[in-house]
Amino acid sequence: METAITIVIYIHAFFGGIGLLSGTLSLVAKKGSKIHRKSGKFFTIGMLVSSGLSLPVASMPGHYNSFLFLIGLFTIYMVLVGNRTLRFKSKKAKVSKTDWSLTISMAVLAVLMIVSGMLEIFGNKILFIFFGILALALCFQDYRFLKNPFRTKTAWLTQHIGKITGAYIASVTAFLVAGMRIPGLWVWILPSIIGNTFIIYYILKVRRGSSRSKQTLGSK
Repeated sequence: METAITIVIYIHAFFGGIGLLSGTLSLVAKKGSKIHRKSGKFFTIGMLVSSGLSLPVASMPGHYNSFLFLIGLFTIYMVLVGNRTLRFKSKKAKVSKTDWSLTISMAVLAVLMIVSGMLEIFGNKILFIFFGILALALCFQDYRFLKNPFRTKTAWLTQHIGKITGAYIASVTAFLVAGMRIPGLWVWILPSIIGNTFIIYYILKVRRGSSRSKQTLGSK
């Protein structure tokens, strides 16, 4: 049994490495370029396989970790939503039951994380509350987007940036905690603070670019 678990852990780490490397390349590459799109596909595959495998591993005796299990679900949610958002580049795309199901499921999980943290059911009080609130904020963004995905010209892009970069942050955090085994509360929270600062900066940059385009068209 332990041998099988070890094999699964190695496969999980291998695909996690693929996700981390390809995610880094996608992050620094020019947005919309061939390199960005291809590395983004490898990132999606790596994260979905790695996060999917982390769920049974984090539930097994000797490897049980309730928080890593939840982070695995969190990462899967962000990767799926981030990729599904790309459909809305086309005005013909429609919001589906799957879109709502992903967001509602994550919102329920976020509430459970906050309650678990407040009651200290699994320990890690601060982490459960911090990531639970963060997850609820992301679900609120989903709600606003799904109610009107064509509210702005770049709504799909800002939604995509937020979710995929969020998944990348989760992969970095998992690498530092599980791979490098760096101890301390800060290693869980600092990547999210840095990563979300980048997300806010890039989203504001996209919105400013969109505003300038409208002003240019309006002056013609």
